[in-house]
Amino acid sequence: MSMDVRARTGRRARSVPMRRALPRLLREPAGALAEFARESQGEVVRLELGPFRPYLVTHPDHVQKVMRLEWTKHQRMGMFWRPLERLFGHSVMSDGEHWQSSRKILQPLFTTRYVATIADEVARRVTGRVEEWDEYVRSGRDFDAATEMSRILSYIVNRVLFGDKLSREDGERIIPAFEQASYSLVYRILMPFMPYFMRIPGDRTFLKAVESIDDVVFPVVRKAMANPDDNVDVISVLCRFVDENGDRLTEKQIRDALVSVYAASSETTAMILTWLWLLLEEHPDVAARLQAEIDEVVGEGPAVPEDIPRLVYTRMVLQETLRLYPAGWFLPRRVMEDAEIGGVWIKAGSSVLVTPYATQRLPEFWERPDSFDPERFAPGRLESEERRHRYSYFPFGGGPHRCLGEPLFYVEAPLVVASILSRFRMSVRTPGPFDTGWAASLRPRQKVALGVSFNGRDRSGALR
Repeated sequence: MSMDVRARTGRRARSVPMRRALPRLLREPAGALAEFARESQGEVVRLELGPFRPYLVTHPDHVQKVMRLEWTKHQRMGMFWRPLERLFGHSVMSDGEHWQSSRKILQPLFTTRYVATIADEVARRVTGRVEEWDEYVRSGRDFDAATEMSRILSYIVNRVLFGDKLSREDGERIIPAFEQASYSLVYRILMPFMPYFMRIPGDRTFLKAVESIDDVVFPVVRKAMANPDDNVDVISVLCRFVDENGDRLTEKQIRDALVSVYAASSETTAMILTWLWLLLEEHPDVAARLQAEIDEVVGEGPAVPEDIPRLVYTRMVLQETLRLYPAGWFLPRRVMEDAEIGGVWIKAGSSVLVTPYATQRLPEFWERPDSFDPERFAPGRLESEERRHRYSYFPFGGGPHRCLGEPLFYVEAPLVVASILSRFRMSVRTPGPFDTGWAASLRPRQKVALGVSFNGRDRSGALR
C-alpha cells in the first residue's frame, strides 16, 4: 500500500476548540500544552487557533518519528521558525544545507572529549565569577536570578565561543538583548500567520534587541576575520574554515553561528539554573541532600572538574530539573510531505508542535509527573524502568538536531551549582507560585529575586 493511500486512510485528529485552547495558552503556555497532552493521553490533537491549526505531538513514539525516524519530513521551517531566523539567521538553529555545514564545522568543539580539555578553564572562571557574590552578601542586596545566572554563563561561554575576543562588558550587553528578543517573539509565535510588512506588538523591541546583539558581535567577527589565529575556540575555527571550493565563511555566516551557539550554551543553561533555585526552595529535603553531597565532595571549594564524577546527586537534581523545566520547551516542525503520525493523516505544509515540557510530564510514562523527584535519575534506575521510552525524556532534543551544547552543560552546570553552594546559602525572596511565561526559552513569568548568605568560613578563618 502506498504512503499516500495509507495516509488518507488515517483518522482525523481530535481538536481542541479555540475557546478552550487560546485562553489557556495565553495564561500559561507550557502548562496548557501539558494539559492538552494529558487530556488526550498523548494522542495527536489539533489546536484550533483561528487561521492557524497546528498539531500537538507528545507521545514518545510520535516524537521519535518526528525527531529521528522521519526527521527529513519534519523540518525546522515555516511560520514558527521565521521569527527565529531574524535572530539566529541560517546556522545550527536552521535546517537544510546551512544547518548541515554549520553542524559539521562546530561538532568537534562540543564533544565530550573536547569539553574535557577546557574544563579546568571553565572551573576557574566559575570560581572567579561566583566569588564576586561576596559583595551581595556584605551589602545585603538581592539580585535577579535569571540575569545573574546569565552573567556567569556568559563569562564561561566567552572563552569557549570567542576565545576572550569579546570583552566582559560587551558579553554582558548581550544578556538583556537576548531576554528582550525572547519575550518580544511571543506575538509572532502567537500570530505566525501575520505578514511581516505589518508591524505587530513586540516587533520594534525585537528588532532593537537583534540590532544590539549585532552591534556587539559583528565588530568582533570582523576583527577576528582580519587577524585569524590558531586558537581552538568557535570564532577562530569558523574564521579558518575553508569549504571544498576554497571559499571561506562570510561575516554573516560566522555571526549566525556564534549567536546560535551562544543561545544554546549560555542563555538556555541560565534559565535551567533559574528554575533550579526555585525547585530547591520548594523542596528543602532535596536541597539538604544536595548541600550534603557538595559539602562532602567539594568542601570549601573551589569546585574542580575532578569533582564532577563524584557529584552524582547533583547530576540527578539537574536531570530532574531538565525534565520539569526544559529550556527548549517548544520545538515546532513543518510537515514537508503528507504524513501519518499516530494514525492521524497530516497534510504537507501543516505544523506540528513537539514539546518536551508536555511529554516529560505524561503520567503514562512518569509516576507523579509533576513532582520534583531526583531519585528518578538514580544510577541504574532508568534502565530498570520498563515503561520508560527513549523519547519520554529529551530535554536536549533528539535525532540529528540534538543540541550541540549538551556535553558543555554537564560540565558547566555542576560546576556552577557546586561552586555556589560550597560558598553560599541561597534563598528565594520572590513569593510564588511561579508560572511559565511566553518566551522562546522557558522562563518564569515574573522576576525571581535571590538572596545569598555566606556558607562556613572564609579563607582568612573569620566566620562568614
